[in-house]
Amino acid sequence: MKIKEIIVVEGKDDTVTVQRAVEADTIETNGSAINAETIEKIKLAQEKRGVIIFTDPDYPGEKIRKTVAEKVPGCKHAFIKKEDAFDKRHKKVGVEHASIEIIRQALQEVQQEWIDIDEEISFDELIHYGFIAGAKAKSRREKLGILLRIGYTNGKQLHKRLKMFQITKNQFEQAAKQVLQEELH
Repeated sequence: MKIKEIIVVEGKDDTVTVQRAVEADTIETNGSAINAETIEKIKLAQEKRGVIIFTDPDYPGEKIRKTVAEKVPGCKHAFIKKEDAFDKRHKKVGVEHASIEIIRQALQEVQQEWIDIDEEISFDELIHYGFIAGAKAKSRREKLGILLRIGYTNGKQLHKRLKMFQITKNQFEQAAKQVLQEELH
């Protein structure tokens, strides 16, 4: 099952568990102290593909859910019951402890159809514009990340993030040309 929306989770373990259950992109909040950069990524995700908030069924998880929902209106919400997310051995509650079936069921209730982008930006194009390999690649990626509002990434992650935020070939090419133009001045 592919999920169109980007799923907001608390941490890496949640991402791993969700991605075992469904094919989806995630944004991790890394706890309840969500920084401005993460909120901006979630706003962009909401604009481009929609967002599903899928946090732990406990107080910190609900605090994160409330914070994100207040700062990024229109998000969808996936829920699991505490007893479905409880690790009896370690006495902990979390999305990462839920079964694949429970996760699929929670997401199926809010999921919409997956929409593919018509024109995908190729890895070769990233090399052609100098965003991968070369002396200026890192600074170019930093500038591109700011222009497209996708944040800084390493070369390998850039391709994934462009796809995740559904950046069109036209948007990418315009931003890439602007980055290269600024280098000349």
